[in-house]
This record gives sequence, structure tokens and C-alpha cells, in this order.
Amino acid sequence: MSHPDGRLSMDIDPLERPAQDACGVFGVWAPGEEVSKLTYFGLYALQHRGQESAGIALSDGERIVVYKDMGLVSQVFNEATLDSLKGHLAIGHCRYSTTGSPVWENAQPTFYTARDGGLALGHNGNLINTPELAAMLPGDRLGATTDTEVLTNLLASSSGRTTEEAALDVLPKVQGAFSLVFMDEETLYAARDPQGIRPFVLGRLDSGGWAVASETAALDIVGASFVREIEPGELITVDGRGVRSLRFAQAEPKGCLFEYVYLARPDTTIAGRNVNSTRVEVGRRLAAQHPADADLVIPVPESGTPAAVGYARGSGIPFAQGLVKNSYVGRTFIQPSQTLRQLGIRLKLNPLRDVIEGKRLVVVDDSIVRGNTQRALVRMLREAGAAEVHVRISSPPVMWPCYYGVDFASKAELIAGNLSTEEIRASIGADSLAYIGLDELTAATRVSADRLCRACFDGVYPIEVDEASRGKYLLEKACGTPKAGSPA
Repeated sequence: MSHPDGRLSMDIDPLERPAQDACGVFGVWAPGEEVSKLTYFGLYALQHRGQESAGIALSDGERIVVYKDMGLVSQVFNEATLDSLKGHLAIGHCRYSTTGSPVWENAQPTFYTARDGGLALGHNGNLINTPELAAMLPGDRLGATTDTEVLTNLLASSSGRTTEEAALDVLPKVQGAFSLVFMDEETLYAARDPQGIRPFVLGRLDSGGWAVASETAALDIVGASFVREIEPGELITVDGRGVRSLRFAQAEPKGCLFEYVYLARPDTTIAGRNVNSTRVEVGRRLAAQHPADADLVIPVPESGTPAAVGYARGSGIPFAQGLVKNSYVGRTFIQPSQTLRQLGIRLKLNPLRDVIEGKRLVVVDDSIVRGNTQRALVRMLREAGAAEVHVRISSPPVMWPCYYGVDFASKAELIAGNLSTEEIRASIGADSLAYIGLDELTAATRVSADRLCRACFDGVYPIEVDEASRGKYLLEKACGTPKAGSPA
């Protein structure tokens, strides 16, 4: 897997789509500032969390305007569009679908008419009781095709007299992972599920405005100072009266461990710990736990680089860049021929023959999901002259699907859910294969195990889910056949 600030989700890549997080969310309340451009840059910093679609909802105090489309943030918005979006508060969203089809109708923010105006919402995560929530909708609100649309509908149609009251009524009924940004014409809202599965932070602009974001890196990009994490079970409101904190559920922290492995940017901080520092420490522990007799340590860029640095430091084996990444490969809808499919991985990575020829290599990557990418990579390194290829993985085997916003396959499709480590080694063609232990990975985060969701590694889910559903519920069961079109 690889990403410069995040990962690529290329349709042309036939080998293995890397693990995807559901979305990135950003919100800003800053009268007198160009909030559309602040939101654009916030989303740009969160692009790694979703490359399927992007959107911004903005209010001038009288009405909400939503602009969204398929594609990367830089493809959806331009200077003229952003200049036309005037207001004092905005929310933004970049999406990768875990529930609902990858089509324009499911792009976010979603929008519905509320009590005395409108309500727009962006969601990072995945809900696990969508049918039950959909059953609460009034008859004229049926037809949503995603968990986010159902939630937006519920908030907009709640009997609460204000958006705040509606949120306090609805949010205690919602189960699953959710970091939400939503807004009416005057107020910015942010809410995080009681487990705090996905990261979510609050920041302060120099101008006195406020911002919320999926990661601290987005605050850095827009020049906001980090204030604190939004607490699990907390609802925050931001308006002319300032920031207010309300509690809709008791906190039961279970932050996602895979954020440290792969999902978050390396320059993000989670629970007071820099992600890059955590990944370097994981690599050091991996070297101590699973040494190798080798000449060079090379990363699978970019996601494997910090752990490879740590492995080299811990083992004393020299570090080298043995693979060159094409930084300009992005989404494409061009269908490759079979010949090009066989060369798919070379679109992203190409070996430096002069560096690796004749060398015994330790190749450090962040995870193995289905095994196709590693199989092609090992073959490519051998063709480039590597004498030996020892694969080291900076996460434990991914054996269980995620129901909380990461697009892991079913257990049947996960290679570690079906094969032993030795069988996987043989399958990918490596001379040796080893994973970091779960306890060692946990220790590197400096967060206690009882405050982490480690379900994709150990199968212990903090919120019980029916595995047969895979967390991707058919809303037709609750809503009937979804209708075409979008309320936004």
C-alpha cells in the first residue's frame, strides 16, 4: 500500500485496492474569513481519507448552499467556484463509500429541509443500526440510500424545536462509528460517537474563528491551533455565543488502532502521540521481534517508510529507497488492456535496480489485506535482481472485517483470515514473512488496549454487529426501493 499524504484509490489498479477509510470531514465557523477556501484547504489535507467525491456546504446566515461532485478536491473546486461561495460557516467532506454506491447522489454533504430552514451534514464512519434508524423516519422521508442520508433525515425531521435539540434527541439512538459535522444557517455542530472510533479534533483560528477536522494535520494546513480532541459522546456547537459542549452519551473510548498503522497522515497527532513517531517505534519493535539477516531495509512508499526507518534503526541494517513511487498517479477511469493490467503495480512503484540488485532485502509494508499487491511486489523485486526478499509487516494479520468505516473485505476475502503466516509467505513468494505482535503495536501507541478498537486484528468488536451483514445494510429492507436523485 502507498500514499504520499494518503493513499491512492486508482480504478486502474487491478491488484489490490488498499484499505480505505470512509471519509474526511472539516467544519469552520469564522465570520469575516473566506470560509469556502479554508474548507477547501482543510479537505485538501484530508484527501487521503477519501478520493471518490468532495463537497462543501456553506451558509451566509440566510440560506445554505451545497456544492459537490465526483472526484478529488482539486478536481471538484476551482478559484471561481470558491469565490462564489460566500458565508460565515461551512462544512466539507471527501468521501470513500462504505455504505451506498460510488455515485454523485451519494456524495456529501447531504442536505434536507429542516424545521425552519435547512440542515447539511458530513459523516466519517459507518453506522451499524441503519435499518432501525430508517424505520423511525416519517413516511415522506423514505428513500435514503446511505446511512448518512438516513441520519440527516432524522435530524431534519426530529420533533426537536432546534437543531441542537434534534441532535440531543437523535444521537443517543445512533450506533456505530461517526464523526459528524453538520450545520443550519447560523450554527456549526460537531459530534463524535461514544466510542470515539474515528479521530476528531477542535481548533482555533488566529482570527478568533473555530474549526473541526478529522485530523490535526488539517488544522495545521489552515493555520488553526489545536485546542483538544472532541470527546467521545460529545456534541459541540459553535455560533456567535462561542463554543459550547453538550454530552449526549457516556464516553466509552475505543479509538481505531488502524489509524496509527495506516489511515492517518504521519503528521497527525492522535491521543497526544504523533503518528509518525508511533510508526517509527513500531518498526523498531518489529526489528527486535522479527530480525532478518539482510543487506538493506527498504520501505513500500509512502506508508511503509516510517516503520522501515524504525526497523533500520532497531536492526542496524542500512536503510535505502529501493522503490520509486510515481507521485502523480491518481484516479483514472481509463480501462486498461489485459497487458497493462499485468503491469499495474508499475504505475505506482518501480524498483531501483542499482540499489537492490544482488542484495538481501527487508521490505517493510504497513499491512496485508488480500495479498495481491505484495505478491506482485515480491515478483518485481526478484526480477530486478534481489537475492532475497524478507517481508516485514508493521501491523498484525488483518483477520476480521471492519464495520466502523474502513473498507476491509469479508473474513473470507482476507488472506490472513484463511491462511497461516507460512501459507501467506508461500503465496506471496517471499523468503520470510513476519508481522508485528498486537501487544507490541499497542504499546507503541502509548494508549492502553482497553481504550482501543483492535477488532480487525483480534475480532473483539466494541459494538456488537451481525457479521453476516458486514455492516453494509440493505436499506431496502427498511425503506423500500431507493429512489434516484439527491435532495441536495
